Amino acid sequence: MTIRTSLVSLIILLAAGSASLAQERRLASPAGASATQVGGRYDERNVYVGGKWIEVRYGRPIKRSRDLFGPSDYAEFLNDGAPVWRAGANVSTRLNTEVAIVIGDKTIAPGEYSLFIDLQPDGWIFIVSSWPAQTTYDTRNKQALFGAFDYTPDRDIVRMRMTRTKLPYSFDQLAWEFLDMNATGGRLAMIWDTQMAWVPFKIAR
Repeated sequence: MTIRTSLVSLIILLAAGSASLAQERRLASPAGASATQVGGRYDERNVYVGGKWIEVRYGRPIKRSRDLFGPSDYAEFLNDGAPVWRAGANVSTRLNTEVAIVIGDKTIAPGEYSLFIDLQPDGWIFIVSSWPAQTTYDTRNKQALFGAFDYTPDRDIVRMRMTRTKLPYSFDQLAWEFLDMNATGGRLAMIWDTQMAWVPFKIAR
């Protein structure tokens, strides 16, 4: 084997190793989604038809042994310089609904909205905002938010106190979930570490 052949073989091996490492790279906070379907029925084939989707899309941070809600300044840490928490990671948390829903005394029309949590020390406030969300960060785009940076409350549609529950175990990766769903509504919950915070909602009639 010549020196040239050996060098070519080494380059090929290094390139293959680099490609393998690139394929194994994972996002620190991967994208997540939670969905429910309402208003449909089962037909004669036992297939659910005519339903409308409600979905939450968000980034899913992992606890990674951090004390998330213990320090007195946890809101400052989670907000990461923003005025409110994006209740996820990286991109803004987004609510997409194909059906009108009611949260508190506010009816939310079908469409896409941004979700935030105002981590007040005397109670967390759930926020539904009409601020559009950026899916990739663009500093020149002032008409949409990335995360909660540049959030302002003038586009809030709903501000509602959340019910918080301390869990008997630690949930490692943040999740948004639909709880206790039925034909008339349910609860939308954010779960992370030992905290679950939720708001009830109804399907508008």
